[in-house]
Amino acid sequence: MTVDQVADEVRRLSPDGGLVEITGGEPMLQEREVVPFMDQFLQVGYRVLLETSGERPLARVPAAVVKIVDVKCPDSGEADTFCCDNLETLTQQDEIKFVISSRKDYEFARDFTVQHGLAERVNAVLFSPAFRKDATGARDSSHCLLNPQQLAEWMLADSVPARLSLQLHKFIWDPAVKGV
Repeated sequence: MTVDQVADEVRRLSPDGGLVEITGGEPMLQEREVVPFMDQFLQVGYRVLLETSGERPLARVPAAVVKIVDVKCPDSGEADTFCCDNLETLTQQDEIKFVISSRKDYEFARDFTVQHGLAERVNAVLFSPAFRKDATGARDSSHCLLNPQQLAEWMLADSVPARLSLQLHKFIWDPAVKGV
């Protein structure tokens, strides 16, 4: 679909405003198109959310857009991709999330949260246990790489200023289903 076709479909589904969430892949790979797209919906009263890995600069994202920024942990293999300049773009309406696979990931997320004062910068800091990539069938925590209870216990023991977050779509639908 073209950008105009997407905009037309959003207006058809929710003609009087509402919520538009832009996610990916990585939406900021199409920065030239996605920034005006977000502006277009903000100007006519939609609430706009952007889910991003934070690897691309966020300075041009309109201030009214709620940024949900995923900081990659070491076990993801992408821990060095986060653009730290993006921390300066964060506001009290934004969220930071960490998908955690191990104790090493947890310690990285905990330390990053404290070192960068994330709890004071954003609306929410979220720690979420990762699901196995081959997860399918049962919709329960047995597919998590890290038991949610274990993660919660570590967070409580360390008084981490973050919330436990579960990837609810993987509990509602088969964990292998994409696009939900």
